[in-house]
Amino acid sequence: MRVTLCAVGRLRAGPELALTKDYLERFGKTGRALGLGPARVVEVDAKGAGQSAEGTLLSRAIPDGAVICCLDERGKLLSSPDFAALLAGWRDQGRPDVAFVIGGADGIAPDLRDRADSAISFGPMVWPHMLARVMLTEQLYRATQILAGTPYHRV
Repeated sequence: MRVTLCAVGRLRAGPELALTKDYLERFGKTGRALGLGPARVVEVDAKGAGQSAEGTLLSRAIPDGAVICCLDERGKLLSSPDFAALLAGWRDQGRPDVAFVIGGADGIAPDLRDRADSAISFGPMVWPHMLARVMLTEQLYRATQILAGTPYHRV
C-alpha cells in the first residue's frame, strides 16, 4: 500500500526536513517487506489564499481511490499499536493507497475533512504542521517496527 503525505507548506532545510526524510527512508526499508510503501510527500502552498484554497490543492494531491486520513485535533486518539493495526487493516483490505492530510494554520477545510475515511489526533494540543509531519513519519516507521515484531516499540 502506497503512502502519500499531503501537506500544506514547504519544509525548508533544517531539522524537520532531516527528520522527515530519515523516518521516511526507514519506513521504506522496513515497510517494503510488509506491503507498506513507498511513501512520498506532496507539498501544497496556497500562499495565504485560505483554508478553502488549501483544501482544493490538498484534494488534488490525494491519489484516486486512496483511503483519506486527516490529521485533526478532533480526530481519534490512537496508541502506536492501534495506528499500526489501522495501517495493516487498510493494507489487508487491498487498499492500494492511503493519503495522510496535514492542513495549514487554519486546519483542514471542512469539505475535505468530511470526505475523509478517518481522522486521527496527536492529542488535544495543537501542533505546528511542520512538527506534525515529523511525528507522523516517526509513527509510520514505528508502525512498521510493530508489525515486524522488532523491539523498537517498547510497551
